[in-house]
Amino acid sequence: MLEFVIHSLPVAGGTLAITPMPGRTRHYYTDWLRLMDWRPDLVLTMTTQAELDRKGAGTLGADLANAGIGWLHLPVADFGVPTGMDWPAVRDAVLGTLRSGGRVLVHCFGGCGRSGMMVLRLMIAAGEDADTALARLRAVRPCAVETDPQLDWAYQG
Repeated sequence: MLEFVIHSLPVAGGTLAITPMPGRTRHYYTDWLRLMDWRPDLVLTMTTQAELDRKGAGTLGADLANAGIGWLHLPVADFGVPTGMDWPAVRDAVLGTLRSGGRVLVHCFGGCGRSGMMVLRLMIAAGEDADTALARLRAVRPCAVETDPQLDWAYQG
């Protein structure tokens, strides 16, 4: 079975990380313990509720709230891009957390496309050059950002 690995990058004075969904390949609680060990201040979930439910992670938002951890559920279809997202609010919440030295974890189902798109856009919003940010992200997570529309969305900064 695959291990639940959290791939971290320093961004804007804090730590930004990308990972698969807790429970994707192992028991949810096993991955939950690893997530708690990482000590996030904020978690961004890019999966649909149906994806969470299918793998036993349907209580993730409530579990995070009970642990005092912020949660933004930003569901995007697999291989898709966000529609109707309040990007300025998401950007400001994440960058505010990072700039105060906080830790932000972003996940989708596999920890590649949707989460990679979000992490890249946040890196660019934090002031990084787009191509340099993509290379830095893919150095720790080679599968980050899977489609051209995802790359186009991320490059909007």
